[in-house]
Amino acid sequence: MRHYDFKQIEEKWQKAWDDQACFRTDMSKDGEKYYVLEMFPYPSGRIHMGHVRNYSIGDVVARYKRMRGFNVLHPMGWDAFGLPAENAAIKNNTHPAKWTYENIANMRTQLKRLGYSYDWDREIATCHPKYYRFEQEFFLKFLEKGLVYRKKAPVNWCPSCHTVLANEQVEEGLCWRCDSDVQQKELSQWFLRITDYAEELLSALDTLKDGWPERVLTMQRNWIGKSVGAQISFKIKELDEQIPVFTTRPDTLFGATFMSLAPEHPLVEKLIPGTGRETEVRAFVERVSKMDRIVRTAEDLEKEGVFTGRYCINPLTGSEMPIYVANFVLMGYGTGAVMAVPAHDQRDFEFAAKYELPRQVVIMPRDGGLDPLTMTEAYTDPGVMANSGKFDGMDSEAAKQAIIDHLAAENMGKPTVNYRLRDWNISRQRYWGAPIPVIYCDECGIVPVPASQLPVELPLDVKVNPDGRSPLPACESFVNVACPACGKAARRETDTMDTFVESSWYFARYTSARNEDAAFDPAEVAYWLPVDQYIGGIEHAILHLLYSRFFVKALRDEGYLTHDEPFKNLLTQGMVLLHGSKMSKSKGNVVDPDEMIAKYGADTVRLFCLFAAPPERIWNGTTRASRAQADS
Repeated sequence: MRHYDFKQIEEKWQKAWDDQACFRTDMSKDGEKYYVLEMFPYPSGRIHMGHVRNYSIGDVVARYKRMRGFNVLHPMGWDAFGLPAENAAIKNNTHPAKWTYENIANMRTQLKRLGYSYDWDREIATCHPKYYRFEQEFFLKFLEKGLVYRKKAPVNWCPSCHTVLANEQVEEGLCWRCDSDVQQKELSQWFLRITDYAEELLSALDTLKDGWPERVLTMQRNWIGKSVGAQISFKIKELDEQIPVFTTRPDTLFGATFMSLAPEHPLVEKLIPGTGRETEVRAFVERVSKMDRIVRTAEDLEKEGVFTGRYCINPLTGSEMPIYVANFVLMGYGTGAVMAVPAHDQRDFEFAAKYELPRQVVIMPRDGGLDPLTMTEAYTDPGVMANSGKFDGMDSEAAKQAIIDHLAAENMGKPTVNYRLRDWNISRQRYWGAPIPVIYCDECGIVPVPASQLPVELPLDVKVNPDGRSPLPACESFVNVACPACGKAARRETDTMDTFVESSWYFARYTSARNEDAAFDPAEVAYWLPVDQYIGGIEHAILHLLYSRFFVKALRDEGYLTHDEPFKNLLTQGMVLLHGSKMSKSKGNVVDPDEMIAKYGADTVRLFCLFAAPPERIWNGTTRASRAQADS
């Protein structure tokens, strides 16, 4: 052959693989099982070179393992709900369902042309009712158990996407998807109680250390954010109330000279009546409530506050501490109250300097010489206890536990563990998502949709609003329904689920993709899980991976699974960059590989992706090769 006709040769063998079902697999095949999986794509556009790289890595692993005699499961599907597909459909003036299924067809054709060894008989799309009906079933099980609940709370609101965002979806005060400034709203929302699993999510990371990158484990540990300390009660002078405070620094309690409350703290309204400061405090609270929560936690925030006119009592010194409302304290972090120790905390130091509040040094450097009147910044290192009664002279680290024990003995406090992790807000005020299966009845309250009525199907005969607002609240045929409990007129929930719910269990559905009677066949899911090799971007280190770990544990406790973790080994290859920006469909900067395939062939394109940006060469979340290309 004088000329290598890659098109003819590749298409010939790809057809042969398909005709002979070479990559179809089941439990009956010989060999040890091996489940290799790449994170599935959003079908909001066409495949780009970032996808090619990701899927080429997985395909190399799958083919290698097959040749070594393993029984390999290598499936593909579509993360088809959510903002990416809906926004793309709006932009192109079409319906999200039409847009999504057309793109699935296009992307499937592209993937088959690339010659990947997928078991297409297990293909799934999360927007199909046969998929999300089981997700609604999980929701009802979790609701019955108390793992799902509804509450009114301040939430992150994206004014451009017209929806609530989980804390993890806010990046430096901006929407993770469109980069709009995130606002704060108070809405009634549905939450998954992921905090019930905080300790297990943290401790189980140790079981993954041989298969997961240390960087990802560190990111998850930091996000869960376990803190060990004490909860201390401060009595309020002249009121029959107490302020509970969580602190990791009980060794500084003798140096607490004032109290800082979050403006949202429920005690604020109980403190101010009769003080003559009602108007000033309420005005401050209203002003701060409009500030972005992320901005309020920034280190460079100008610390501001207002005196409530009330005092609390330091339980160890008996001194009166003025109670302030401060802009840098938030509800949801600890108890929403901070015992302020200006000599040993920099935020408190700056606040005290601004409002001329006293400083009391209670931890001295080992060489001494710390004067509260001449300090220019807080002293935050360990040292020797001073001005702390019977604890004087103790090492400050040892004094932490000694003071906790003393507080517990005197019924002033107790040892406490706190977590940075917050419950997962899964309510979204957008159309293209799985309907939340509950009904609101004036007589019966919140009523779960009976399991026999699942799935609650998303109506497709609606016109999507150009500004992104959900059409569901105005869809009478969807909203108006009879109460399952009393039969009277009721209203269906119009929020849909966060798309990360779908991607938190799809890997398990692949094991029983055609089972219409149950989410998982017990034998199939027990055989194939956990995923032996999972492959995807480092940008999913917290969101998707943490949620998936939680979901497996929650489904295990409901009897669906027998596993503790979803992914045994994890490869987080770097992002593909284009001129310094992450390459993604949402950014509109993708490269279509079809042109490259037509010019060079699928094998060459795949080989180039692997050699130009080898998966093991990762540097700060991007490969050296892609970083160099971006810099050039």
